[in-house]
Amino acid sequence: MSSKSLFASEEDAAQANKFANKAKESPFMLVGIAGFVAAGLIGAYKYRNRGTMSTSVFLMQLRVAAQGTVVGCLTLGLGYQMAKEYLFEKEPKENVKSLTN
Repeated sequence: MSSKSLFASEEDAAQANKFANKAKESPFMLVGIAGFVAAGLIGAYKYRNRGTMSTSVFLMQLRVAAQGTVVGCLTLGLGYQMAKEYLFEKEPKENVKSLTN
């Protein structure tokens, strides 16, 4: 009998490894996920004190705030990656040969 758990599989380990690799490649993804969770938790807390606002309007505003957080973080991450690749590179890439001789 192996020492592995009966419920853990190699596929679960592969998924965790994929997530770890993705987090190393784009750390702003984790910031976006954290912002999304934070917006959800803050929204759940503020739900009780929403006043006369209807539930559907409150949830719509909460959805926009959560999506805005994620899109903002992804935009910052993309800008960072582009700046790192094109503006701050240490050695220039080889020039592309032109079509004319």
